[in-house]
Amino acid sequence: MSVLIVIPARYASTRYPAKPLALLKGALGVSRSLIERSWRAACEVQGVDRVVVATDDDRIREAAEAFGAEVVMTSVDCANGTERCAEAHANLGGNYEIVVNLQGDAPLTPHWFVEDLVTGLRAAPDQDIATPVLRCDGATLNGFLEDRKAGRVGGTTAVFDANLRAMYFSKEVVPFTSKTYSNTDETPVFHHVGVYAYRSKALADYPSWPVGPLEMLEGLEQLRFMENGWAVRCVEVQAKGRQFWELNNPEDVPKIEAMMAEMGLE
Repeated sequence: MSVLIVIPARYASTRYPAKPLALLKGALGVSRSLIERSWRAACEVQGVDRVVVATDDDRIREAAEAFGAEVVMTSVDCANGTERCAEAHANLGGNYEIVVNLQGDAPLTPHWFVEDLVTGLRAAPDQDIATPVLRCDGATLNGFLEDRKAGRVGGTTAVFDANLRAMYFSKEVVPFTSKTYSNTDETPVFHHVGVYAYRSKALADYPSWPVGPLEMLEGLEQLRFMENGWAVRCVEVQAKGRQFWELNNPEDVPKIEAMMAEMGLE
């Protein structure tokens, strides 16, 4: 079963313009762009046939080609990463059985998150979209609550049923819990990891569906599947001692750099 990883990247982010080209300093002091770090993370994934960067901006194309990435140019009209992945896959012939959307703002994504995601989708032949979830420890949950208190949109949380079908995703912290957690406590909140695996038909159909009110309110692309009646499978992944955080705001740069230094990631 052939697997393609697409890393969608756009320059004109509302919250963080030029984010893919933001520099992140690793444990040994070497600075690399966010898009390069995301591409390097994708290249570590086993069982993948091809990795491409999908963008509509020549500045990102030039930067990506300079560090050795294959680039697929897409339209400026793509509303989100899933639409950009759909166009990139079509431009490449549309023949891959599973397409992985590894968003370009998640350079700390360990390879096993993606490997487990693909395995999880293959294990559910009746489902066409899957995404990883990671149980929050107290430190992560408290970081989410701190962001919301400061008016920042940070990570996304997920709730799902006993059959691992997503019930909702939100930029608010769900489910609500009144308990206070220390940094090492296990919590009932799951962090949605910004990676998706799609079977090719679901991905090809996605751009033709209307944007629903929940997607519009939350700004979360996966809600379009759910609002159009498609189940999203949640695959629980394990941190195995790795810290995980996405780069959503400029304030996240020092946080991610500190994580890389602590984990010895260059």
